[in-house]
Amino acid sequence: MPEPKPNSPTTDPLSPYESLNSRKLHEAAERALDHYLAPAQIMATPYTPSSMFMVNPQTDTESLLANACESLASATVMLGDFAGTL
Repeated sequence: MPEPKPNSPTTDPLSPYESLNSRKLHEAAERALDHYLAPAQIMATPYTPSSMFMVNPQTDTESLLANACESLASATVMLGDFAGTL
């Protein structure tokens, strides 16, 4: 008794790559290269320094004390780490 053969897949005799227009292919390649190789224009905002560290009579006392407290806390942690390495 002959063994049944599985059905072979039917293929389209025309490849989709044979009918591409070379101009469209070139444009697609240019877009891909521009996308991956051209650096994006980075639009950074101009640097504006904080008025906290300038002589500014409008800076409130609470902000200055909070900043001083954070600076002293950071200094405490750094000194503790330094003392631990000795």
